[in-house]
Amino acid sequence: MMQIKESDLKVLFSEKQIQNRIKELAKEMNAFYNGEEVYAVCVLKGAVMFATDLVKHLNMPLRMEFIRLSSYGSGTVSSGKVNAVDIKLPDLNNKNVLIIEDIVDKGLTAKFLMDFMECNFKTKSTKFCSLLDKKCTRIVDIEPDYYGFDVDDKFLIGYGLDFDGYFRNLTYIGYADKNLLEQ
Repeated sequence: MMQIKESDLKVLFSEKQIQNRIKELAKEMNAFYNGEEVYAVCVLKGAVMFATDLVKHLNMPLRMEFIRLSSYGSGTVSSGKVNAVDIKLPDLNNKNVLIIEDIVDKGLTAKFLMDFMECNFKTKSTKFCSLLDKKCTRIVDIEPDYYGFDVDDKFLIGYGLDFDGYFRNLTYIGYADKNLLEQ
């Protein structure tokens, strides 16, 4: 049951800030890949907004793949365990792979994905891109190759990030006071 309303949210990153940062990230990636083919692997559901906006600015032959993982139960607390809900990928051997995620929090999902790629494929390159990097909560030693913004320990909502399935469609990223989330 949804306890918060959009009017309860405080804006952390505006739509303009997000879109400007995405263009900067794409510029870095365009320089790195230098026109080589890339397989962009979007982690559903949270990264879909970010991934679709990012790939619009990538100037190379690009294929998009989608996988679904989960590390959250209900509400605001991670289960601490990564569940591979749907992870069917084509042959990525000798391919450039760009994993696109919404947020690196504890680092469990990022580590799971990087280990999965390493165990299952001999890629030409595997890069990890996250819109948000929450270093302050990291429990696994992993860092994204590309990230949009450093964030502190707030429960973030909007632009793909949800609260019990709601608010993914917001064009900005916001947060609510913790006491509202715990009601």
